[in-house]
Amino acid sequence: MDNEMTLSFVAISENESLARMAITSFVAQLDPTIDELSEFKTIVSEAVSNAIIHGYDEDGKGIVTVHAVRDGDLVSVAVKDNGKGIFDVKKAMEPLFTSKAEMERSGMGFTIMESFADNLQVESEPNVGTVITFSKKFFSVKMPQIS
Repeated sequence: MDNEMTLSFVAISENESLARMAITSFVAQLDPTIDELSEFKTIVSEAVSNAIIHGYDEDGKGIVTVHAVRDGDLVSVAVKDNGKGIFDVKKAMEPLFTSKAEMERSGMGFTIMESFADNLQVESEPNVGTVITFSKKFFSVKMPQIS
């Protein structure tokens, strides 16, 4: 392991941007491409949004924790909540499935996360919480040095 961070915050929507900024700073040392960085921030945003909106119903009382580990060019992240949990993870991961249709949610969060991550795992227990774990390998865009 080359580096590690843990960030915990109150489950309110404005803290989604805090999580994105922290994770951007964390992976910046890898000199990621714009696309890699954008995809990674999107995964974090989706996972954090799910915790806030679905895990805690945006009650502003729960805590979301983002834990990241960098090992070489591989970054692994776990986004955890102690909220409502997911009663049927397989169903929740189906494209277009949403439990918040009244909020005009698209039901594409897990699909987006899966498409951008190299590996995605969702563990959840009803009334206990959810952990979304994902990893992504980065390919540096460092320019060759001219001597």
